[in-house]
Amino acid sequence: MRILEHPILGTDDREDLVTIFIDGKAYKAKQGEVIAAVMLANGLRGHRHTSKLSEPRGIYCGIGQCTDCVMIVDGVTNVRTCVTPVAEGMVIESQYGFGAKER
Repeated sequence: MRILEHPILGTDDREDLVTIFIDGKAYKAKQGEVIAAVMLANGLRGHRHTSKLSEPRGIYCGIGQCTDCVMIVDGVTNVRTCVTPVAEGMVIESQYGFGAKER
């Protein structure tokens, strides 16, 4: 599901990989990719659940303006995954409600 050829951005020929953990499972990611892109490439659509009805949310705007893609990253709640690049060993967790307040 990764876009490897793009008419404007060109060819994605990055070869450096890192390992990240999403909800306890290890995934390989290209160095410099944002978390949401790694999730989409691996068929993961749910990032968080709303506080009132526990409805699932995922990537929406893709530019860091909305909060639909927020997750817990290395223990920090409300991280916008559409603009946060991956790092080796990063631990990402689905967020329920407001995160730390409800953990």
